[in-house]
Formats: sequence, C-alpha cells, structure tokens
Amino acid sequence: MTERSAILETDIVMNVANGEISREIGDINLAYMLLAQKLVKQDRVAAMFRLGVSRELADMLANMSLAQILKLAASNFLLCSFRLDEHASMSAVVGEDKDTMLQQAHMSILMSARSLQSKKEAATV
Repeated sequence: MTERSAILETDIVMNVANGEISREIGDINLAYMLLAQKLVKQDRVAAMFRLGVSRELADMLANMSLAQILKLAASNFLLCSFRLDEHASMSAVVGEDKDTMLQQAHMSILMSARSLQSKKEAATV
C-alpha cells in the first residue's frame, strides 16, 4: 500500500465516522428537543429548573413546531450540554460511596445553586 492510498483510506474511514457521529448528534438533538418540549408543556416551572432555561426560552420551546424542532435538531452541534461542567462538581455527584437518593439530592442542590447564581448574574447586568 502506497502512502497516498493509505492517506486516502484514512480519509474515507474518517468521513464515514464523521457521518455516523453527525447522525448520532442529530438523533440526540431530536430526542432532547422533544423531551424538552414535553417537559415544558407538562410543567413549565419544573422544566425551567431541570433544563436550566429562562421563561422566554421555555415559552419558545413550548410553541415550536415539529418542523422547527427537526430543523434545529439537524445541527452538527449538540444542543444539550453538561450542566456539571467542573470536575469537582461531577466528582462530588458521582462518588462511588453515595447511594442513589444522596446523589439525586446532591444534584438538586448543585442545580439550585447554579440557578440562583445565574439569576444574580442576570440581575447585575
């Protein structure tokens, strides 16, 4: 195998892998958007807390058409993100010694603290 054919083969494998990843991202985005919309329609306040979104974004999610959701879901970028974006926070929640109830309580406390922090930051702007 020549160096050129090896490079070409590697490019083909990478393109296939990237295509699969793009499809998987689209699938995750669609599932996330449909779940987010369902949560908002069922209980707006709880959904705002769980999703970490503002009232305006919750209203937008509730009123999006399926065509709008499909268009947004087709993005190559994940629409959802880690809310525990710090190593210390993630480690504190997933500690091996914690039972499920304690993990859920800890997660609720962390999310409440983040929500309060976001509101304080928005009020100062």
